[in-house]
Amino acid sequence: MTGAIFDVDGTLLDSMPIWEDVSVRYLHSLGVEAECGLSRKLERMSVEEGAAYLKKTYGLEETPEEIARATLKIVEDFYFYEAPLKPGVREYLDELKARKIPMVIATSSVRAHVEAALRRLGVLDYFAKVFTCSEVGAGKTKPLIYERAGAYIGGDFREIAVFEDAIHALETAKQAGFYTVAVYDPSAGKDWDRLKKEADVAVTDMRQLMI
Repeated sequence: MTGAIFDVDGTLLDSMPIWEDVSVRYLHSLGVEAECGLSRKLERMSVEEGAAYLKKTYGLEETPEEIARATLKIVEDFYFYEAPLKPGVREYLDELKARKIPMVIATSSVRAHVEAALRRLGVLDYFAKVFTCSEVGAGKTKPLIYERAGAYIGGDFREIAVFEDAIHALETAKQAGFYTVAVYDPSAGKDWDRLKKEADVAVTDMRQLMI
């Protein structure tokens, strides 16, 4: 391996739960009990659509815009103050650093959120650069973010490992010619069999990759 490209949510950070219960947290802050299965109802909605649903369903006084801002603030606070590294991540990053393997980030999340979490956890400086989908102009169904990250590292893409927990992202990286590592996360548990089949290697804990 001549370089490593890491996804963040569900790969480095145990952060997927916040996206599953942010609306529950918001309603709880208002003293309102959320309906059973609320997160599943909202998972396919945009932030704006979800805010409109909460206002209508729970008769909230706040406008949809205010609800959207409040829920996004909860997400921001989670990254700034709560989001933990997944088990085994720190040990594996330490090993790659010791081996002088260049590491970069390729994330769909907001740069400020990702950098705040990784800085708080003491690992931001392990990464030479952070690439975000919004800044490169394409999501992970297209290879652009991986190509930019790979070009930054330099060399043969087949010798650069991309670490992902989402099947669509891993497939994109594989099709772009990268070596792929599937990292298990419960949020993508339904896709684990596909991930294991598509990836060059699959792990439930990054310590399984340590020499």
